[in-house]
Amino acid sequence: MATPCSQCPLRRHPIFKPMSEQDVKAMQKFKVGELIIEAGTPLLIEGSNSPQLFTALRGMGLRYKTTLDGGRQIVNFIFPGDFIGLQAGVMGEMAHSVEASSKMTLCVFNRSEFWNFYKTHPERGFDITWLAAVEEHFLGEALTAVGRRSALEALSWALLRIFLRGEQMGLVHNRSMELPFRQQDLADAMGLSLVHTNKTLSKLRERQLANWSDGQLTINDLAKLAVIAKVELESIPQRPLM
Repeated sequence: MATPCSQCPLRRHPIFKPMSEQDVKAMQKFKVGELIIEAGTPLLIEGSNSPQLFTALRGMGLRYKTTLDGGRQIVNFIFPGDFIGLQAGVMGEMAHSVEASSKMTLCVFNRSEFWNFYKTHPERGFDITWLAAVEEHFLGEALTAVGRRSALEALSWALLRIFLRGEQMGLVHNRSMELPFRQQDLADAMGLSLVHTNKTLSKLRERQLANWSDGQLTINDLAKLAVIAKVELESIPQRPLM
């Protein structure tokens, strides 16, 4: 049975902006159901014209582009609360693919109602625009990490971002969180070989700063990891929930 928007478990997390009763009713009208997919299942395919949009209710996934030689460039990691498929909603087709890394539950919205939703709920339409701007900002950070940071700095940045997202969603307990991604995924995201990624993660483990093994990511000192990543630990603004 689909989760009513009024009882959405994501709304209890302080990272998400409070929703008015009117907003909740609007989302309930926009939502047409839920979809459960297993790990490894493609959700959206690059070049496809999906009739649906999604919000990740539970589970994690990957956004990626496929190269001509069959390789993958990870564009972003998907967490609960992320809005998926906006690109197809605006441009008509996906410019990247989306795949589940763990079992996922997704709220489903009809793309055919997208523009009507914008017109009838302009405040929520602005929220969607805000999410798109944040995605653009993240891609700028990621490009900087790939192009201007060493492997140690880039992987420290990536693990820090992933861990902080996990904290926002209540996924971190005793400085650890379950992480369904593979080291190859992180390597693809940072433009590194798997061997180089593995050796760099070993350096972080030897320094007792971070350890990723058996599907668990543990970070012992966020501040020191941020210094290596050359970023500041800042308060993260609330984000809209679709």
